[in-house]
Amino acid sequence: MTNNNSTYNEIQTIHEQLSDLRLEYFLNQNLFTFQWWILLIALIVPWIIWWKFVDRKRIFRILLYGALLMNLVIMLDDLGVENHLWSYPYQLVPMMPRLVAVDQGIIVVFHMFLYQYFGKWKPFILANTILALAFSFIFEPLTVWLDIYNLENWRYLYSFPIYILKAILIKWLVDGLLHKKKVSSK
Repeated sequence: MTNNNSTYNEIQTIHEQLSDLRLEYFLNQNLFTFQWWILLIALIVPWIIWWKFVDRKRIFRILLYGALLMNLVIMLDDLGVENHLWSYPYQLVPMMPRLVAVDQGIIVVFHMFLYQYFGKWKPFILANTILALAFSFIFEPLTVWLDIYNLENWRYLYSFPIYILKAILIKWLVDGLLHKKKVSSK
């Protein structure tokens, strides 16, 4: 079935041009730059450290937390980029407009460590509040300074509650799922 919608066809044409332009920008002005190397390290090193220190007895629980969190982080990042709240002048890969190294590396790994080490709610929330402060007011400004992250219609302060709430939401979901599994297996 063909689509005769001219607006849709125009969007597809512009999307194709954008993809080509993104690839050209990536190859000519992004790949192997200082920022690209930082992003590569930021993706790989946290996972190496995580693998060394993860509680292997609870690895599936921790990975479930991390996988659900990663999906939420990616959705929020896509939403922010699509709505011109922020952008990323440097990318690890040209195919996605999100910051893969941060979304799938640093953020998820740090949160998985907090989930592993702070099982009770009060310490978990406190630890995530401290992490949210660090991410919002130290890490984000650093990435802006490094020209990796560009604030368009966003402020660091807006990120602060989101870092906390997403960690709480995913912990509530994972703990609830595992509790239901435990109850149903009795």
